[in-house]
Amino acid sequence: MAVDRHNSIVVDSAGVAFEDHGYSAEFPWHEIRSVHYKAGPNGKTLMMAVIHVDGRFYECVVDAKNRDLLGQWFAQLAAILGYYKPLA
Repeated sequence: MAVDRHNSIVVDSAGVAFEDHGYSAEFPWHEIRSVHYKAGPNGKTLMMAVIHVDGRFYECVVDAKNRDLLGQWFAQLAAILGYYKPLA
């Protein structure tokens, strides 16, 4: 789970969930074509995208307090996504 004061990203056995300024979206694994993530330009932001099986694109951005926390999120994401949904 990655969270800041406005947004959150949860990746678990059920799929991926985004919350962006109070709006939420949940994507079960069977509805996901691929998941992509990267650091934002400042090096302290997690940018994650979900590509739905019908081609729609959803994105959520979460600010980490520092680069160490972002590194921890990346390590956790790699393990979880590698197990549940290989990156395409």
